[in-house]
This record gives sequence, C-alpha cells and structure tokens, in this order.
Amino acid sequence: ATQLLPAQLETDSSPEDPPLVSPTVKLSDGRHIAYRERGVPKAKSNCKIIIVHGFGSSKDMNFQVPQELIEELGIYFLLYDRAGYGESDPNPKRSVKSEALDIQELADQLQLGPKFYVIGVSMGSYPIWIIYLPVDYLRRLAGVAMVVPVINYRWPFFPDSLTREDYRRPLVKLLYWVAKYTPGLLHWSVTRKWFPSPSVMEEKPVFFNKRDMEALKKTEGFPMLTKERLRERSVFNTLRNDFLVCYGDWDFDPMELTSPFPQNQNCVHIWQGYEDKIVPFELQRCISKKLPWIQYHEVADGGHLLVHYNGLREAILRAMLLGEEHHLYRPSADKT
Repeated sequence: ATQLLPAQLETDSSPEDPPLVSPTVKLSDGRHIAYRERGVPKAKSNCKIIIVHGFGSSKDMNFQVPQELIEELGIYFLLYDRAGYGESDPNPKRSVKSEALDIQELADQLQLGPKFYVIGVSMGSYPIWIIYLPVDYLRRLAGVAMVVPVINYRWPFFPDSLTREDYRRPLVKLLYWVAKYTPGLLHWSVTRKWFPSPSVMEEKPVFFNKRDMEALKKTEGFPMLTKERLRERSVFNTLRNDFLVCYGDWDFDPMELTSPFPQNQNCVHIWQGYEDKIVPFELQRCISKKLPWIQYHEVADGGHLLVHYNGLREAILRAMLLGEEHHLYRPSADKT
C-alpha cells in the first residue's frame, strides 16, 4: 500500500474523537480546496503528481501503488477535492477554465516547483484540456495522463457516422436537458425508491464489464451517489453543476489544440478500455488520430474502472514518467 506522509498517518481513535479534517488552501476567490498528500515527502521527491478525481469521487479515491515503485521513482502524490466535492467549497461559477485554474493555484500555493505531472480520471479529465491555462503554467507541466476521459458529444470534430450510432449520446442529451431545465424534477427522481440505486447499478453489467465488477469488490464504488447523499441539496447541486459543465458548450474545440510539449511528443497520454460501457473507445481512437501527439493506450479487456485494475496504475506511471510501454495494455490487433 502507498505510504502516507507523516501528517496523514492514521492514529488510534475513539468514537468520541472528532472527525479528521483535511488541510486546505484558500484560493484567490475565497474558496477553500481540501487536499491529501501521499507518497514520499514533497521535499525529497523526484516527481510530483496531482491526481484529479472523477464524478462522485473525492481525494480519498483508491490510487494504490506499490511502495517499491514509489520509492524507486521518488513519487509525491497530491490528491484534492474538486469544487463542491468532499471538504472543498462549491464553485457556483464552475467552468472548464475555473477547474483548470484550481489546479494551477493549488500547485502554486503548495509550492510544487518548476515541474509537475497531472493525472485526470474520467470526468476529472475535462479540466486537463489545457487550452485555457497561462503559458507560464504550461511550461511547468512535465506530463499529463487522462484515464478513460469523458467525451463531450458537442465537440464538432466527431463524424456523424460514429456519434449517430452511439447509444450513449441520446441518453447524455436527455439527462443534460433534464439537469439544466428541470433540476427539481431530477432531484426528486434520483431520490425515489423506484430509481436504481448506485449499488444496483454497480451490479448490472450494462454499466460495467467483468473486470470492473471485480474491481468494485475492492473499492468503495461511488459513495457520493447514494440516495442518502443525493438527498443533500449541496451534493446534488455539485454533481449537477459538474455534469453540466462537462457536457455543455465549451468555447474552444479540443481537437484544434496543438501539442503543449512541442519538444517532446510523449508527454500526453490517454488510457481507454475497449469494453468501456460509459465512454466509447471509438471516439477516443478518433481523438488520438486527430491529435497524433497524444499517446493512446487501449486495454483490450478494460472497462471504465481501469484505474482500479491491478498493474494498471503502475503502467500509467511508468508510461508517463519513464516513457515505458507495457505490452499487456497495448491495443489488441483483432479488436478494430
């Protein structure tokens, strides 16, 4: 298991002890962002990595890496609660830009130094489309990995032949309309007894493949998506806000981006599961062809929960930090 920094080591506690409160930083707009540090101490690290969690998750997401690899590479991890998640203050003005700038300000205030890496998981990847970030910030990024990054069907580049046949598109479109125009109805619906609970959805193969189901047995799943938590208006509002920003209109097209690392074409990675039932691999392939400076890794038997697979986190780190490719995670030649 990953070694915690001394400040985050667990201690003996009794039921009377108050709940642990995570450290926070205060942003320029007055909001507070809670964070968690793992791995080797920052001052002794060779590489610093910010991990951006996905929908319904938090800074406490499972990103366990063998201690041997952490010590070998000297890795310091910084995980944080995105706006409105966990212990972080909400941002009613959330946007793709604000999410990206939160990462920048967090790195500044915690003094991560001249170079650091960013890993975004699922919906936590949308802030990593870095067109908005200032030039001085781009110079500080040493590398980026996006793990099963969400797809915005409004991006104009995608051919109709792919999106028209994608069953996810009308579902996302309908949910977006309901979330935007009838939030009260949506909140009422997701807290009803007849509405499928996250625990039920986690058991249905319509959402997850075989390896996902095995991974769910060893993780907490999506604790923020329970009916009890969704009844909390602040939780519902955070999730709704995040969803609307992710799948709404962006004022730039990621497919028009040029490489932020022109001197090194191996610094941006996308990891995608061929059997992902939430994010279509066909559109990820389309992105990688349009943006050849992105290194595309396709897991033949992978679903949406890649980041929880044994060995996958190590492969992501070695590819991003060392430029290594693990043969187990190359696209299968017979799955086209």
